[in-house]
Amino acid sequence: MKLKKEDILHLEAKPKIFEKASSLRRKLTPAEVILWHSIKNKRLHGLKFRRQHPVLRFIADFYCHEARLVVEVDGGVHDEIENSEHDEGRTYELNNFGIDIIRFNNDEIIYNLNVVLDKIYLEAMNRISSTSPPTPSPEREGKNALNKASS
Repeated sequence: MKLKKEDILHLEAKPKIFEKASSLRRKLTPAEVILWHSIKNKRLHGLKFRRQHPVLRFIADFYCHEARLVVEVDGGVHDEIENSEHDEGRTYELNNFGIDIIRFNNDEIIYNLNVVLDKIYLEAMNRISSTSPPTPSPEREGKNALNKASS
């Protein structure tokens, strides 16, 4: 079975995740608003970012599909042990699909936006220019996680 572009873009996220993402787009934090205004409409050197983007069972704050890069804006709630463990698990799962996550706290975005934008751009360009395409980990391949397009 051949994958549609949407399936690859969202990695089979369920409808309920899309509903929640839509709701979150209307409730961005002040730091997310600042970052979004700097990266939307390909403002960051032509890179296309999506906000509150469903991927698997998660919602990425911002996602650049070309670079397979998630940008997360973390408030104080992410410092709590429970949320920190959730973030680690999410990072692990997304890494299995060749997606990396770069994280910034609210203060970094509010007070050092240009530094944040430079880091995002450099990380995206490093990922885009990498010579090997992202592949799922061997354990995910066995589960046919990406419904291989060779069928």
